[in-house]
Amino acid sequence: MKKIIISLALLVIATFVFSQNSLNQRYTQLNLGVGLTGWGIPLYIGLDRFVSRDVSLGGELSYRNYNEKWQTNYYNHNIIGISGNLNYHLNSILGMPSRWDLYIGPNVGFFVWTSPDGYAGNHSSGLGLGAQIGARYYFTNKVGINFEFGGGNAFAGGKLGLTFPL
Repeated sequence: MKKIIISLALLVIATFVFSQNSLNQRYTQLNLGVGLTGWGIPLYIGLDRFVSRDVSLGGELSYRNYNEKWQTNYYNHNIIGISGNLNYHLNSILGMPSRWDLYIGPNVGFFVWTSPDGYAGNHSSGLGLGAQIGARYYFTNKVGINFEFGGGNAFAGGKLGLTFPL
């Protein structure tokens, strides 16, 4: 009887250990890449941390520079952004392979928009609220590619980059 109980206990433990979603093993992820917007090509770097099997919290810094012709002059603008996100990863409920990571969630960010003296256009710094849907594909356990589309924040459009599980 003792052997049966020990065997069942080991079986239950092994089931929980080996049935975990592989994303859970990638507790923290470093993301970097380029954005897709109408205001230049932003560069970004971010970090996502899993707080549960299917939920991650993240933060991101971005920078972009672009030129704009307004009336008869050309102006150079700089935009620096900092944002945070909350993502729900859909792999468990969709039964997706471990190389893929599909997620969706809200984000909030603040961006500082600087324009040269004399610019009378309608650009200003501020808070942005938005949402995103994204996917990652892991080539190996150490590198993946990420795609993200969203709106309502400084990254209205999307992002393309690399992910490095830490």
